[in-house]
Amino acid sequence: MSDDRLVGIVLVSHSAEVAASVAELAKSLAGGGTAVLVAPAGGTEGGGLGTSAELIAAAAAAVDRGAGVAVLTDLGSAVLTVKALLAEGDELPDGTRLVDAPFVEGAVAAVVTATTGADLDAVEAAAAEAYTYRKV
Repeated sequence: MSDDRLVGIVLVSHSAEVAASVAELAKSLAGGGTAVLVAPAGGTEGGGLGTSAELIAAAAAAVDRGAGVAVLTDLGSAVLTVKALLAEGDELPDGTRLVDAPFVEGAVAAVVTATTGADLDAVEAAAAEAYTYRKV
């Protein structure tokens, strides 16, 4: 499938390693194809723990193909950083949406769903549905 119609996914974590690992896991479980549009945005520019508006904006731009960008976050200040970027209105691509979903399970569901060519609403719904996954 061509990647020009796929929703992009950005995974925002306070740790670059966590964001990259979750991105790799989700891509692998989605078949690992090159059409998977997922980018990690973890840590700060200097490699420390935290979140970076610049890294988030760059990741969103990298995965934007005009079908929307779903952004999943790990913890509180990551949410606040994405909300601030969305409020500014010109830092993130049009159609960027903060998705309320568990970070790992939601990322896998979002990436798997996006690779099918589903629209942003379906990607968001799949990620949010991960809240209902039971382990026992």
